[in-house]
Amino acid sequence: GAAPGCQPLPAEGADTKTYLWARYHEMKKLVYDLLPPGVCNLLNPAAIYANNEISLGDVEIYGFDYDYTLAQYSNLLHSMIFNTARDILIEQFKYPEGLGKYDYIPGFAIRGLHYDVQKSLLMKIDAFHYVQLGTAYRGLKPVPDEEVIELYGGTQHIPLYQMSDFYGKGPSLKQFMDIFSLPEMTLLSSVIDYFITHGIEFDQVHLYKDISDAIRDVHVKGVMYKWIEKDLEQYILHGDEIYAVLNRLVNHKKKLFLITNSPFSFVDKGMKHMVGKNWRDLFDMVIVQADKPNFFTDRRKPFRKLDDKGSLQWDKINQLEKGKIYKEGNLFDFLRLTGWRGSKVLYFGDHLYSDLADLMLRHGWRTGAIVPELETEIRIINTEQYMHSLTWQQALTGLLERMQMYQDAESKQVLLEWMKERQEIRSLTKNLFNPQFGSIFRTFHNPTYFSRRLVRFSDIYMASISCLLNYDVNFTFYPRRTPLQHEAPLWMDQLCTGCMKTPFLEEMVHIR
Repeated sequence: GAAPGCQPLPAEGADTKTYLWARYHEMKKLVYDLLPPGVCNLLNPAAIYANNEISLGDVEIYGFDYDYTLAQYSNLLHSMIFNTARDILIEQFKYPEGLGKYDYIPGFAIRGLHYDVQKSLLMKIDAFHYVQLGTAYRGLKPVPDEEVIELYGGTQHIPLYQMSDFYGKGPSLKQFMDIFSLPEMTLLSSVIDYFITHGIEFDQVHLYKDISDAIRDVHVKGVMYKWIEKDLEQYILHGDEIYAVLNRLVNHKKKLFLITNSPFSFVDKGMKHMVGKNWRDLFDMVIVQADKPNFFTDRRKPFRKLDDKGSLQWDKINQLEKGKIYKEGNLFDFLRLTGWRGSKVLYFGDHLYSDLADLMLRHGWRTGAIVPELETEIRIINTEQYMHSLTWQQALTGLLERMQMYQDAESKQVLLEWMKERQEIRSLTKNLFNPQFGSIFRTFHNPTYFSRRLVRFSDIYMASISCLLNYDVNFTFYPRRTPLQHEAPLWMDQLCTGCMKTPFLEEMVHIR
């Protein structure tokens, strides 16, 4: 049963090689003819994407994290964090002076990577715990696929017990989920590169800890806050849009609150810059130095009040008052004192674990993930190069799957050529996003470990809070029904890419 318009199956003993190539060329023509002009730019980088159905009309209370949620920072910050932590390693931890020659490499790492402390490997892992080959780096150089497989006992798979606990911190594997971790990964890779290049032996565990501590110092000692405060104009992006979002919510009688790990004076300066000197009038509750994720899980720390100058008060907190600033505390007291429960609360954050996971799973709040990388990735997906590569890759995969029944020597040779071509296209599409690690959302065809967590812990996700301005305050988000694998043949997935025929659908009817 050949599909309509397809070459008839070759007669017994006929030239299958010619037949296979005829199907290949026909498929290629189909893909290129049926990708209509303008099929690119299908996706809007300023859209909000839903994992779960949610009506904003039901949301009465909006909560926000501060860093990378309300305040989006320019990439300049990453090189400052890198340089400062590098200098701390040299001056305080007595690391070699030669490290001073390394500068931040923008675009080296992506978010969501795992680092194997014992093996000094930085790599991308998919939703099924497989390392994506070609994305394992030791220092600044890729590790050959064969070596990676050997290191993990003859497989690309990493077992669950090694992977991570709930917050991405396993016994030997750490997951970098924070946008601030981009400079940390680059520093880690640079230091390892220096030691390997100079043949210096090092202890992997100490090295990882020293670098984490140096990066932490940049945050904890407030160095980073000083740079940003000194030049808010240069570091903070989209400030006026944040004012528009918050103002609109308040005008529609929504309650707003802020829970951040940052100190008050820093948040105050940033919010004055973005929203104006009366920014606190918009919020019902402001909680600083909250110590998330412990804020969501640990009942031990009570709230403390700060006065208007940011000095600590000593009185016991029996109510949370509008216009006051609170420090530390915990979610259990927060819920008890506000009565804000369940799905009428929507909280936005950029860190899937420490901002969103507990809120969704333990407390039933609705959650919104801020994923700034989404904007860049969608612009790449919208290019003609990506669209054509992906559609042809899908078609070629279907061809390979269907034609693997031909096992004579000449046919096998053709199939090998197709596999090689498929591999080349996969590498090409990966490199469009990031030459080392590809897209933060996919490892070739599978979702990444990051994607899996994004779907698990967020009802909606978007590139920035300002995307809310594109929707009515009562808008309902409906996630698209995407096919399960057993439904996929009915979906004519070519429809998504503009191809109106599904090759092989009729042939599949005859499979017994």
